[in-house]
Amino acid sequence: MKTKPQIIAGFACMLFLVGCHSPEIKPEAARAPQVQGERVVFPKDCPQISALVVEPVELCKGSATRLNGRLVWDDDVTVRVFTPFAGRVTKILTEVGRTVAQGEPLAMIASSDYGQAQSEARKAASDFVLAERSYNRVKELYDHGAAPLKELQSAEADFERAQSEKQRTVARLALYGGNANAIGDVFQLQSPLQGVVVEKIINPGQEVRPDQMLANAPHLFSPLFVITDPSRLWIQLDATGQDSQRLKAGQPILIRSRAHPDEVFNGQIDVISDFLDPATRTIKVRGRVDNSKRLLKGEMFVSVELPASEQNGFDVSPKAVFLKGEQHYLFLEEAPGQYARRRIKVGPEHEGKILVLDGIAPGQRVVADGCLLLDQLIANGGS
Repeated sequence: MKTKPQIIAGFACMLFLVGCHSPEIKPEAARAPQVQGERVVFPKDCPQISALVVEPVELCKGSATRLNGRLVWDDDVTVRVFTPFAGRVTKILTEVGRTVAQGEPLAMIASSDYGQAQSEARKAASDFVLAERSYNRVKELYDHGAAPLKELQSAEADFERAQSEKQRTVARLALYGGNANAIGDVFQLQSPLQGVVVEKIINPGQEVRPDQMLANAPHLFSPLFVITDPSRLWIQLDATGQDSQRLKAGQPILIRSRAHPDEVFNGQIDVISDFLDPATRTIKVRGRVDNSKRLLKGEMFVSVELPASEQNGFDVSPKAVFLKGEQHYLFLEEAPGQYARRRIKVGPEHEGKILVLDGIAPGQRVVADGCLLLDQLIANGGS
């Protein structure tokens, strides 16, 4: 039979064993994040906060648009020289790279057509002299009453026709650098503009014809000479529909060439096409380039940069933005350890940043890394 002290000792032992097997309150449960609708709240000592990276939003500084371009001769100061008369080249008077003045001879061409034009001009001059004498004689007779009015009117009409023909033939020769006083079948092919000879496709003894020139088809018929001012160039660009939104006539551009990596050339956009090229589905854009240093060359490929344009919005890291369905979201830091999911409107990505057009304000901070963890916590209710 147990004594009273033994009973008390056994009861105390049972209480100790029961206390050893009682449920233990885990400290991790007290530090778990709490989900409140679209918000996630972490306790101060929650280890999951260390997995989040928070950055301040930045005002959008704009981004530069880069395109590829090709340099061509400026047609405003370029002339492609063809012969106006059929004939044979007897002498070439210039070479590629030489600067020529307006009206300077480029080549000598023996042409019977040119000789015929000279003959017509001399004949028109002779007919004019004869018609003038006849008119003066009839007019004098008419003034003395010795000739009828009808005869005077006929002489006056002949005189005017002869005068018009003389002016026409002389103007035709002057247009091509000839005159009615010269005699010969050798025609001087002259430069219509002052500039530099950049192309020469002509050989001594070559037969040339005026029908070698076909309007708007230089790829079919090559000119004998191309003369231009190399200090002025055009640049041709192919822009996409998205790029065209940032292109405007008169807009400055920066041109760079691999041949001169340390040089930046200034230019300007002049013309933007109103239609898409059916082959490339791009918009043709033309600009001009300042080539006063003569470093750039025709038909050279270059890169073009449009200066950054100001845009309303904020730049954030691409990791801060995620897509749910058809909407974009990010997490804002409302306070240390408190993050709210916010739907936003995004713009194009540029220079490693995403443009946010609506949904955030200046001075706010966003979760730049770890937003998927927060979104998963909201989806699971914090568990």
